[in-house]
Amino acid sequence: MPSIRPILVTGTDTGVGKTWAAAALARALRTGGHRVVALKPVETGCEDEVQGDEDGVRLAQASGQAEPKQAIVRLAAPVAPAVALDEADTGIDFDAMMLRIERYAKDADVTLIEGAGGLLAPMTWEWNVADLAQALSAQALVVAADRLGTINHTLLTLSALELTGIPLLGVVLVAPEVPDRSTGTNAAAIGRLAGIDRVAMIPRTSDPGEMAATIAPVVEWIVSTMPTSMASSSR
Repeated sequence: MPSIRPILVTGTDTGVGKTWAAAALARALRTGGHRVVALKPVETGCEDEVQGDEDGVRLAQASGQAEPKQAIVRLAAPVAPAVALDEADTGIDFDAMMLRIERYAKDADVTLIEGAGGLLAPMTWEWNVADLAQALSAQALVVAADRLGTINHTLLTLSALELTGIPLLGVVLVAPEVPDRSTGTNAAAIGRLAGIDRVAMIPRTSDPGEMAATIAPVVEWIVSTMPTSMASSSR
């Protein structure tokens, strides 16, 4: 059965709800009968022992995948991956990383890849999140917080996607913990300025059942790109 393009879940910044959105998508797609692999290639700020609240662990739990059970590369320093690699006096081989991702994803209908920070965050000093997406022929789901400043941040990310030739799946605005005056108005503004109609406002919830319901618009975007035989299994 053919799979669709991998989906890079990238953010306009750190702490915007990227992991929440990716985990909600993984859970909803899995519930819909699709084989899902959700990967975090590189995660920083990790302790020696794997912790249950790590991004890579949360993604694996949501997808139910056999492996990996955590981020492919875990680094201690809570900084950009390239800096954390320097502090750990180690490196990452790009081709080896690609092979690992492809091996984990080979039997999946949908592969979700959560980047580190934003689209241009340096994974090493030689390549960034966008380079990874290009090499995987991925499409991008942009996640942003529905708060003041997100219009500029989101438009900058969309511009970077266009320059790098990475197709856009859509934009998700996640409700912030503390709403401000702009919350609820940003989606329409981004859609109007960017000329796109796939901008969804998603309330954040920790309830697994509610997660699937709130992320449903994005699931529909994904299903619409699937071959008929794949899409029918989710209906």
